[in-house]
Parts: sequence; C-alpha cells; structure tokens
Amino acid sequence: MAITVNLRYTGKNGAAQAFAREMISSGTVEKIRAEKGNLRYEYYLPFEESSGDETILLIDSWENQEAIDKHHATPMMKTIAELREKYDLHMTIERFVSDDYIPERDKGFLRK
Repeated sequence: MAITVNLRYTGKNGAAQAFAREMISSGTVEKIRAEKGNLRYEYYLPFEESSGDETILLIDSWENQEAIDKHHATPMMKTIAELREKYDLHMTIERFVSDDYIPERDKGFLRK
C-alpha cells in the first residue's frame, strides 16, 4: 500500500520551473529517489494555467508512512525548504493511499 503525495508548487515569472530545475541539477532529486522506500519523485508541467501564476506538479510516492517520516528527517528537507523560500513558492498538497486494486469494470478503459 503506497502513499502518494501530489504537491503543487506555485510561483511567478518562471520561479516554479527554476525551483524544479535546481532540485534536479543540484542532485537533490537523485538523492531522494535513492532513499529507501521512495517509489516515485517526478515533476510535471500543466498544459493550461488558470491564473497568471505558474505551477509545477510533484508526484512523490513512498512505500509507507515510515519511509516518508525518515525522508522528512533528512538534511534534504532543509535544502528543499531553502529553495522554496528562494523562489517564493506556495504549495497545495493532496495525499492518496493506494490499494492497488483495479475493479474488473474499470479494466476495459485501460490500454496497455
């Protein structure tokens, strides 16, 4: 049962994209992906923006709450917080717990 967190980072004038690029170029993303229990750590851009702000979506997935707690206790969290401040980003969060179950009636909509 995985826990997935969708974080939307919102900023102005390219700040959200600059944040994601610095997270990648600094090696922070690679370190997070290498942490025990990390299943996914990926940034995405929306096709449409509903305001003058810019948003980056981070999909961050972990094996369980223990893995998230260990991640939150790492020095990388200080780095991430400093970068959020540097780029003046604001965040929203959604949290999902996966049950890995796909009902038979939904499988017909999947294309593999």
